[in-house]
Amino acid sequence: MYPAIEPYDHGLLDVGDGNLVYWEACGNPDGKPALVVHGGPGSGCTPGQRRSFDPERYRVILFDQRNCGRSRPHAADPATDMSANTTHHLVADMERLREHLGVDRWLLYGGSWGSTLILAYAEAHPERVSEIVVTGVTMTRRSEIDWLYDGVGRFFPEQRRRFREGVPEADRGSLREVLSAYAGLMADPDPAVRVKAAHDWTAWEDTVISLEANGKPNAYSDRPPDRLAALVRVCAHYFSNDAWLEEGVLLREAYKLAGIPGVLLHGRFDLGAPLEYAWDLAQAWPEARLVVVEDSGHTGSGTYRDEILKALDGFAAS
Repeated sequence: MYPAIEPYDHGLLDVGDGNLVYWEACGNPDGKPALVVHGGPGSGCTPGQRRSFDPERYRVILFDQRNCGRSRPHAADPATDMSANTTHHLVADMERLREHLGVDRWLLYGGSWGSTLILAYAEAHPERVSEIVVTGVTMTRRSEIDWLYDGVGRFFPEQRRRFREGVPEADRGSLREVLSAYAGLMADPDPAVRVKAAHDWTAWEDTVISLEANGKPNAYSDRPPDRLAALVRVCAHYFSNDAWLEEGVLLREAYKLAGIPGVLLHGRFDLGAPLEYAWDLAQAWPEARLVVVEDSGHTGSGTYRDEILKALDGFAAS
């Protein structure tokens, strides 16, 4: 990866609804604009994400989505109102940030949940997108949520049972009831309740990636308490509401991406987001090139990293 760099500019953007969204800009102020769209949802951006870009050729912009990272108010505070945090709000935040920074068109880069948000933005504002590079493709269809929090449990039945038992027995009906119950627990005024819920949720997330040979152990649970709480609360908030997306809309409206070059990177052994998600999108988006990383799951590998750099370097001069 490229050497570590520090932002040359940063700020908090007032996006309305009482929300301030943190953003930063790195690299060459006159370089090709690129926006990093982090996953989670609720994980926040990280310094390491700056290092995928050539700092001489890119103007790299990162932001923390509503209620996580350095954005305020923070989801770790149970008093924070989450009602103004939806996919549509985040798409509007991205467009407001583009206008604030005076960017005409930008490359979009991100993975996992970030790929869903990238697709939602690009289909709403295709004229503002120069290229797209996504990893671990997801479109947050109901079938994908059902697989991640239930279906994949056929490989981990005991751990799936423990995940469901993390909520009160009365809330263990449908999967959406379980996810909604976790969202409620993460807003409980008792810190012990929130800590246990965050532990139970990320124990399941860690289980799903536990078979990845090149993955990082405890990739979800190994983060500071406030960041962990925000991750779980925002994830539960989004997935219990199907991300406020009409079922299958991002795939159905992929024709709006026509003319936008893209690279879809996906690990062959991604158990949480099976390869068919990326395959489906590649069939609907002819300008996208699908790269299957044979030694990787959802959390990446050295080969995966090299493919990311290759894709971003390839678009640097476009």
